[in-house]
Amino acid sequence: MSKTALITGVTGQDGAYLAKLLLEKGYEVSGLVARRSSDTRWRLRELGVEAEIRYLEGDLADACSIQRAVIKSKPQEIFNLGAQSFVGSSWDQPVTTGIVDGLGVTHLLEAIRQFSPETRFYQASTSEMFGLIQAERQDENTPFYPRSPYGVAKLYGHWITVNYRESFGLHASSGILFNHESPLRGIEFVTRKVTDAVARIKLGKQRELRLGNIDAKRDWGFAGDYVEAMWLMLQQEQADDYVVATGVTTTVRDMCQLAFEHVGLNYQDYVVIDPQFFRPAEVEVLLGNPAKAGRKLGWKPQTSLASLIQMMVEADLRRVGKE
Repeated sequence: MSKTALITGVTGQDGAYLAKLLLEKGYEVSGLVARRSSDTRWRLRELGVEAEIRYLEGDLADACSIQRAVIKSKPQEIFNLGAQSFVGSSWDQPVTTGIVDGLGVTHLLEAIRQFSPETRFYQASTSEMFGLIQAERQDENTPFYPRSPYGVAKLYGHWITVNYRESFGLHASSGILFNHESPLRGIEFVTRKVTDAVARIKLGKQRELRLGNIDAKRDWGFAGDYVEAMWLMLQQEQADDYVVATGVTTTVRDMCQLAFEHVGLNYQDYVVIDPQFFRPAEVEVLLGNPAKAGRKLGWKPQTSLASLIQMMVEADLRRVGKE
């Protein structure tokens, strides 16, 4: 018989790649879709899997709808990828971010505890929980110090997952994922903002790219690689938490250089520093240590940052060219 999985945030970047992966592995996949969402199924269409998913209406902010989704889908595995996931917006919507990214996790865990205690659960934690870093390289034992409402809300989601695992014996794991990007990334995220702008500038549809702190450093990987780690976590006999990262950190400035160079341009001719894009509290450096994921899951990243940025620029050149 096919395995069954429920993915919250199925229309997002990670949800789309994960849905494709699970379908390729023979799963029956259900996806939770919030009514307030606009049509974001374009990612699933682009990967050719939109018609293969069973869509269930529900909202992480509404415990009753979560319970119904769990009862209807009878999932052996739940992947909680749904969230208000843009750090910048969390300053403007701190309460919504807290409810969806924090309490929403509790709604899922309670539904599992009450109606489906054998279901295995994956929580999408984030490197933003490290925030003001307490170690040069961050691993599963590095203390957390979030620097945004998003990071704080995700930290609640992370610890409530640990709490339910230890209190009720649920198979509940968290993936502490560092930045992971793809051609399916939302335009509000800096990597996609850069690659989209590069395409528009190259094709004569834009003249400049306005950014904030381009000396911030991030550990960037490919989302298509990272969903494999999510799946592997739920195949383990024991639930646990894992850092998923490349172990390489790069500045936004250097990422811009890679993107512009791919189309034969100099980023310094087009990038403009705009104070409005600086965060109230900046996370200057993030650098993950994925040794545990490599050792216990057998996972390692397959895609270099240069290859990833080239992939994204090429996708945006095709998109902008069709406009």
